[in-house]
This record gives sequence, C-alpha cells and structure tokens, in this order.
Amino acid sequence: MCNLYSLNKGQDAIRKAFGVDRDETGNMPPLPAIFPDQMAPVIRIADEERELTMMR
Repeated sequence: MCNLYSLNKGQDAIRKAFGVDRDETGNMPPLPAIFPDQMAPVIRIADEERELTMMR
C-alpha cells in the first residue's frame, strides 16, 4: 500500500491552513507521491510553536 499520499498544495497554503509559526523546509519541492522511506512535510510543536519541517 505504498504511494497512498501526495501533496498538491503549495507551502504557503500549508502554512495558512495549519497556522504555522516557523517554516524550516526551505524551498519545498512538489510531492506528487509520498513514500514511507522518503522525506515529507510534517507539522509539529517545537518550543511551543507550530513548525513545518521535513521528516522521514
């Protein structure tokens, strides 16, 4: 069941939708397919702020 996920929204849309305070992703590439063993954007709480970062 790989490749169930994709990201078709831009970085700015993600920041606005989730109220991200800090963006650590840099220039995020388009992700038409997100696989379990590849980097993907994640929103997490770090230092009491919402942070957008790339994780595996």
